[in-house]
Amino acid sequence: MRIRYVKLIMIGVLAISWCGLWSLSSNGAAPGSWMNVILADITPLAAAQQRPPSQHPQPNSENGHLVVQLCDGRTQMEIADVREGEVLPPEKARLVARRMMARYEQQAKQASKWTRRDRLIWKREQQRLVEEGRRLFHDWKAIGGTIGISCDMCHPDAANTHPETYPKFQTQLKRVAALRDMINWCIENPVKGKPLALDDPRMLALEAYITYQRRGVPLDPGKH
Repeated sequence: MRIRYVKLIMIGVLAISWCGLWSLSSNGAAPGSWMNVILADITPLAAAQQRPPSQHPQPNSENGHLVVQLCDGRTQMEIADVREGEVLPPEKARLVARRMMARYEQQAKQASKWTRRDRLIWKREQQRLVEEGRRLFHDWKAIGGTIGISCDMCHPDAANTHPETYPKFQTQLKRVAALRDMINWCIENPVKGKPLALDDPRMLALEAYITYQRRGVPLDPGKH
């Protein structure tokens, strides 16, 4: 039922967007710039959060050698004298990592593969997530609260949350905690709700909003 509802919303947005495209085209506007907006708008936050995390194909060697891959999912190196399943000795592992990073940095210098359209989409997705976090921060029901207390009542505009200081030791938890640990502590105690799963889209949205409110502040983990 939810999937059908999301599809109907996307069809409606697409229809409205094409109407806008026809209107802009008839007024002489550049269709390419409007298409960027359409492509950025037809991926709502709810639909994006339902998609499983993207995974790059695992590289394989036809000869059974170990293939190491960087975090970009593209840069990789086949290690001729190491078989798949074997562990690299520490010095060799460092050498392989340095060589792959050098290759990656050289490729990055040649040309940027990211386009203006890419950056527009990223910015819009980021802002959607921040706005969702803002909504949750001000809505006690949306985060499972039970007594009418919302996050903003103690932390207006995410004040005094100091995400730049995490991880740090928290006396409430009696251990070193990440920001999400304290978000859950607040949900369980002042808000009197149930903790969010660490992969809950609401947790990501709350983290995005809280950290966005402190953008530009230097990182200082451990500070009290």
